[in-house]
Amino acid sequence: MGLMWARLAFFAGIVFLFHAGYSAAQHRAYMRVTEQEFTGLPTDISVQGLLSLLLAMYGILHIAGDFKEIRANVQLQNKSWETVGNRPTFYTFAHRGRALSPNYSPPKMKSSLEESLTPQHSHQA
Repeated sequence: MGLMWARLAFFAGIVFLFHAGYSAAQHRAYMRVTEQEFTGLPTDISVQGLLSLLLAMYGILHIAGDFKEIRANVQLQNKSWETVGNRPTFYTFAHRGRALSPNYSPPKMKSSLEESLTPQHSHQA
């Protein structure tokens, strides 16, 4: 029986909220037609919008049922402390940090590359 009242409260809240929005649009159109300055919504439209929002929230909270606790440690319970920080997707082996090592020696050029880089003088006159 309680679920039926919660659904009714939610439905009524949504209907009243749409009615408040429609009333606000009509009021704005009326202000334009009469060429009056729009300073704000009348109090009855604002109160209807606020109360209908609260009624819809009350209904949806009772329809949804009990909230469950969100526990972040459920996935981490079976892991050791060493494997928690292990993220293989972040492994990078070809980075420029190796150049900062005191034991780093740059790779030597291959002979085919050296030959292509040196100018060749095959024209003899």
